[in-house]
Amino acid sequence: MFHSKRGRRTSLSSLALAAAALIAAPQMEVSAAAGYSDVEESGTHFEAIQSLTEQGIIQGYEDGTFRQWQDVKRQHTAVMLAEAADVPVPEDVEQILNQYEDVDIDHMYAEEIAAVTQAGIFSGNEEGEFHPSASITRQQTASVLVPALSLRELDGESDEVDVNLDNVHASHDENVQTLADLELTTQLDDFRPGESVSRGAFSTFVHRAQDLKEQESGGSVGEGSEEGAVSSELTIMHTNDIHAHLDVMPKLATAVENYRVEHPDSLLLDAGDMFSGTLYFNEFQGQAGLELMNLMNYDMATFGNHEFDLGSSSEGHQALSEFVSGAAFPFVSSNLDFSQDANMSGLFHDEMTEEPEDGQIYNSIVKEVNGEKIGVFGLTTSETADISSPADVSFEDYIESSQEAVNQFEDAGVNKVIALTHIGYDDNPEYDNDLQLAEQVDGIDVIVGSHTHTELSEPDVVGEDSGEPTVIVQASQYGEFLGTLQVGFNDSGVVTEHQGELIEIGEQAENEEAAAALAPYAAQIDEVQNEESGGVAAEALPNPRLENGDDTSVRNSETKLGNLITDAMLAKAKEYNEETTAALQNGGGIRTSIDQGPITNGEIISVLPFGNTLATMEITGAELKQALEHSVSQVPAENGGFLHVSGMTYTYDSSNEAGNRIQTVEIKQDGDFTPVEDDQQYVVATNAFTAKGGDGYDVFADLYDEGRVTDLGLSDWQNLRDHVAELGTVDPEIEERIVDVNNN
Repeated sequence: MFHSKRGRRTSLSSLALAAAALIAAPQMEVSAAAGYSDVEESGTHFEAIQSLTEQGIIQGYEDGTFRQWQDVKRQHTAVMLAEAADVPVPEDVEQILNQYEDVDIDHMYAEEIAAVTQAGIFSGNEEGEFHPSASITRQQTASVLVPALSLRELDGESDEVDVNLDNVHASHDENVQTLADLELTTQLDDFRPGESVSRGAFSTFVHRAQDLKEQESGGSVGEGSEEGAVSSELTIMHTNDIHAHLDVMPKLATAVENYRVEHPDSLLLDAGDMFSGTLYFNEFQGQAGLELMNLMNYDMATFGNHEFDLGSSSEGHQALSEFVSGAAFPFVSSNLDFSQDANMSGLFHDEMTEEPEDGQIYNSIVKEVNGEKIGVFGLTTSETADISSPADVSFEDYIESSQEAVNQFEDAGVNKVIALTHIGYDDNPEYDNDLQLAEQVDGIDVIVGSHTHTELSEPDVVGEDSGEPTVIVQASQYGEFLGTLQVGFNDSGVVTEHQGELIEIGEQAENEEAAAALAPYAAQIDEVQNEESGGVAAEALPNPRLENGDDTSVRNSETKLGNLITDAMLAKAKEYNEETTAALQNGGGIRTSIDQGPITNGEIISVLPFGNTLATMEITGAELKQALEHSVSQVPAENGGFLHVSGMTYTYDSSNEAGNRIQTVEIKQDGDFTPVEDDQQYVVATNAFTAKGGDGYDVFADLYDEGRVTDLGLSDWQNLRDHVAELGTVDPEIEERIVDVNNN
């Protein structure tokens, strides 16, 4: 809010509504002391919002809200910094604003924008635009905050902190470095420079910078080290997305046992997707994995989307019901409603409890560890409805469910909260993900995540600038790692210290008891692997490689096996999204050949051994062509990213420079092949590895980051098995789907 010293708009909030009607309305006396209706005292940004409100720098909306999670706009940050830094209004406001095409003397914040422009805090772009209503990014925040509050003067006494600037624009490098040096950010591995900053987060940036300047000048230090002191500690072991890869479990059991020796009070949590992915699940429907989980003494688990894969079967969720009821630990699930499912309803208790029973499901659980009460609640992605078969199990809004769970904990006097989630670290934001959860729900201290199979070698932290951080961990997939996390809390239940790592499982010795428990299951799996899939190869399907003396390679040319695999992918993807028109498979993911004769399950697994899942991408024709340029960029040399295709054809000229090789691309629609249009949207299937940008596909990585990728969670080898069984006689051909015109 600006007062008479600026001579304008005493009724305007520095974060006011853009609506002109509100500008003219009488000022509401809404302060943090009185309380914004949507800013909890325990919230991440409460202290900052309270302080800046009391200083008259910010003010809420007419309805009594502050809307801290909305993106802050450039014009509002200009006003806040002008007030916080006491920047004088220049005499020649109109002349200064002449440099902007989109701000003039009649703009509601003309004086403030002119002031910060004159002071060199803000500037426009090359086209002479200020973009007053645009959001501001984290790296831009650094570059306006540092000069506005003269933070570089304080940086001279600080040691330079090692912060990753690789994805920070060069124009912001020094200012991001300054924030790191002054400990105004601890996002050192990834500053997330391009992310927009919310109203609450920007308030916290300003407030913490003010506090730092006060400390340097000998002013009030606030709570200081007393508030940051560790009064209690918690240690967590965590697993996720094991997907029935049980052969690794005896080694995982050893890692758990060894860690418990050093940390006997550790919690052991699983974040879901124990089901689906190998023959162990197909044969035993969760019971083999459950026996090993019980042996390892898990404390709690939640549900992944694949736990619901059998919902459309005649038995419904009977296997899941038996998995839950047989567990020697309870489950947490805050956004699922099991009440209408005949198999599950008797196991579900929509309540918080401090006395959970094993083999039951609760909304949330309070568990005492070392005399401290820890709240744990669970989430499952709502995307399950699209990529699995939840049947009569319904989903509730994950943000609302989470906030309700946290509020229940707080009402019970519990201020240390773990979210055990299966929503994905950075998955499609149209559904849900951990980053959004951390930003939008106050009071979560730790998120133990899964679903995106993300290998977080170090914990990620959201909200560290606010003073109330949320620590996020995830341990990759398939039991490759045991995740560990140690956190320290102050008396208020705020995380003040954390340390986490992933323990590699591959080099561990096998736990004898776990190995003995697995042995009878493994023996049956060995038999099943030798079982015939139902498909018979009319002739051998080779997997040529140049290193073997072949003229062509699966990594530079169309192959029969590549065509078979992509046909299987396209057929399966169409079952889930009928708009899918094509499929892509990286040649490096096709590992061996198939012999003539009956095709065994073991052969199929050897061809596709990585346990990849099927994903669909929403992609423009121009982006698809860009990907194909990358596919053929190294021909005639081998490239693991060389793409085999189904539902489409393309030609290229290997004699041209890389990046200018693609000649034609056609895609099959309504039974006919038609040229791909640059601006048309297509749905294309591929494996999750490729969809996330594997093999250097930056264009696909961008799609993933933009939320245009949906992981269907269907195992690639199982898709191929189903396809060859349906075909019966398997006899794919080279169909000139991919043609190098230079060789023709």
